[in-house]
Amino acid sequence: MVTEADGGELAATLRRIERAAGALATASMARMDESLPWFRGLPAEQRAWVMLVAQAGVRSLVEWLREGGGARESPQEVSDEVFASAPRALARSISLQQTVALIKVTIDVVEEQVPELAAPGEEHLLREVVLKFSREIAFAAARVYARAAESRGSWDARLQALLVDALLRGDSSDVLASRAAALGWADAPPVAVAVGRSPGGEVAAVLHTVYRAARRIGVETIGGVHGDRLVLVLGGALDPIAATARLLGGFGEGPVVVGPAVPSLDEATDSARAALSGFRAAPAWPAAPRPVAAADLLPERALAGDSEARRGLRQDVYAPLVRAGGELLETMDAFFAAGGVLESASRALFVHPNTVRYRLRRIADVTGFSPLTPRDAFALRMALTIGRLDPAAPGPPSPGH
Repeated sequence: MVTEADGGELAATLRRIERAAGALATASMARMDESLPWFRGLPAEQRAWVMLVAQAGVRSLVEWLREGGGARESPQEVSDEVFASAPRALARSISLQQTVALIKVTIDVVEEQVPELAAPGEEHLLREVVLKFSREIAFAAARVYARAAESRGSWDARLQALLVDALLRGDSSDVLASRAAALGWADAPPVAVAVGRSPGGEVAAVLHTVYRAARRIGVETIGGVHGDRLVLVLGGALDPIAATARLLGGFGEGPVVVGPAVPSLDEATDSARAALSGFRAAPAWPAAPRPVAAADLLPERALAGDSEARRGLRQDVYAPLVRAGGELLETMDAFFAAGGVLESASRALFVHPNTVRYRLRRIADVTGFSPLTPRDAFALRMALTIGRLDPAAPGPPSPGH
């Protein structure tokens, strides 16, 4: 171990290293250029930054030796100064693995020149000092990259929260695009939004759990925690419901609602609004699957005051029935009035039961909801009520059409 006394014994060596500092840095750069192909491809500005770090490393070694090989000053303080001369952007341009390679090249150059740098009899001691110093430099590099990762992680989390907030507010597509681009979002279609309860705890930990699961299934994800809700934007999931089912471990208890799939992030506001509306209305359907599509909660959403759900029931369910002809509406009214008993409905309509069966199948074909299924029957009843209350609803087809 190097002691304070050793610093005095290395006084002659220290003077030699001080005189050779510039040459050591230059030789290190030349070796990097010779042995590291990726280094040769760096822009001139980044190569200049590396040169500054190399020069700072030699100066730091000199200072460390002057202070007694770390006996009187924290090795961390000295070694951290090596990277203070380079901007933080260097940590994003050069990976930690590449930085370790650069450090190794520099240390190799110094070790090779120990016979010329060390005063007579001090070669072994200088090698020990260089070995210890190289360890501190490696730790310093790890600290620099750890701080950069933490900073980038915090910034990304804020950006993601802002992007999700912009989606919920319905901001312009330019705002969404700029924030998504900053996060590296590839906008892989289709895009859908899922909303559920957050499991609680540190937001970063919540999102990390979801992102790890999303990577395993090959889905692009941006998320944010808003109050007690976890909001996820999914990209590239051909079946958003199935993809969300594999991410349920990241949600807390309670319903998880998935909005409709849209072609791109620009249109994801509609998916987000539908998912949020469904999440608010989901408690009205305790038996709902988990996750559940927002479209399957149209009746509950309409009752909760969602104008888009009311419009959907009116235009996509009631209006097609009106256009198909009055007999379908008449049959549906009679079927519901008879409590879903087919024979009673046929007697009320003075038609054969098979005619009623045919018309009920036609209703399912036209609307996508079957009167024979209790859940679908509920949606059809809501559509009838909303369509007849709304004066803008289309009337029956005129004679001759």
